[in-house]
Amino acid sequence: MKIEASGLGKKFIREWIFRKLDASFETGIPTAITGPNGSGKSTLIQLLSGFKLPTEGEVTFSKNGKAITVEEIFSYMDIATPYMELIEEFTLKEFLDFHFKFKQLKAGFSLQTFLEKVYLADNQNKQIKHFSSGMKQRLKLGLAFFSTSDICFLDEPTSNLDQKGTDWYLENVQACIDSKVLIICSNQPHEYDFCPNKLYIPDFKQ
Repeated sequence: MKIEASGLGKKFIREWIFRKLDASFETGIPTAITGPNGSGKSTLIQLLSGFKLPTEGEVTFSKNGKAITVEEIFSYMDIATPYMELIEEFTLKEFLDFHFKFKQLKAGFSLQTFLEKVYLADNQNKQIKHFSSGMKQRLKLGLAFFSTSDICFLDEPTSNLDQKGTDWYLENVQACIDSKVLIICSNQPHEYDFCPNKLYIPDFKQ
């Protein structure tokens, strides 16, 4: 799987967030997007995932040399961000039954295996609105880690996680490297130290 950004720029009202950004992302080579607060890291993820359109330039997607349209790309990706909302009125079981109508668990996983991997097996009948922030974050990350999707976007992935949760994140995110295009938006080096590619947003401002 491959994502390519060419001449990418985003403008809000009269202010350019970034311009003329060229970058390539592919399976097996995880990338960290870094930069000061307000530099456009989260905005770039939204452009790369097709949730927002660029002001200039383009983003293209391909798998095994075959182009994928922006309208189709959602079915190839998972995303975990602080601003991603869960359906909190659902119980965990209801939410997962709904989610996996559109996504597929990775080979060898059952729903019970998933619940055990995210340490939520005893909470499947609890409404998500009653989960702690750490439980919600493990759920979001687990949905990204343990699916068959080809692309995984993570924004501030250890937000709300304690040290045990952070260790869990590091173990499972690195297990995804060979099977996904992995893009991590962060200013915390411990979240992305293993990434060979690092994209620093202010370098592209003009």
